[in-house]
Amino acid sequence: MAFTPGGDHRTPLSEINVTPLVDVMLVLLIIFMVTAPMMMEGMDVKLPQVDSSAIQTEGERLVITVNAQGEIFLDEFKVPIEDLNIKIKRILDVRASKQVYLRADKSIPYGQVAKIMSEVRRAGVTNLGLVTEPEQVIRPDKTS
Repeated sequence: MAFTPGGDHRTPLSEINVTPLVDVMLVLLIIFMVTAPMMMEGMDVKLPQVDSSAIQTEGERLVITVNAQGEIFLDEFKVPIEDLNIKIKRILDVRASKQVYLRADKSIPYGQVAKIMSEVRRAGVTNLGLVTEPEQVIRPDKTS
């Protein structure tokens, strides 16, 4: 118990020592400041895996291919990205099918694929399909 300084009479102080309280609050504040950004990054999500059948197409298909070197091909003809939207417009003007398929090598950065998709969109294409290969699943032999 604390007593008043000086004087002979010993009366207790009615003040609370807040120094330990401030120390604890500062430590808690630092802990929350450090942990809050870690909690807001996002959630881990396991996406479902599906077996899908091949898309059946009728008539001519327009396929855009991007190889591992980043070169763009419209069917089998090499095209610079600056001319891509004009060439697609011209081709689709004479074709009945307005579907376009994009095949990109898996090593191509997403940003480059997004630029190509943007150019296709600017050409007026509303039906763009991404071509993938089915994942090879090795199933255990049932006879063992």
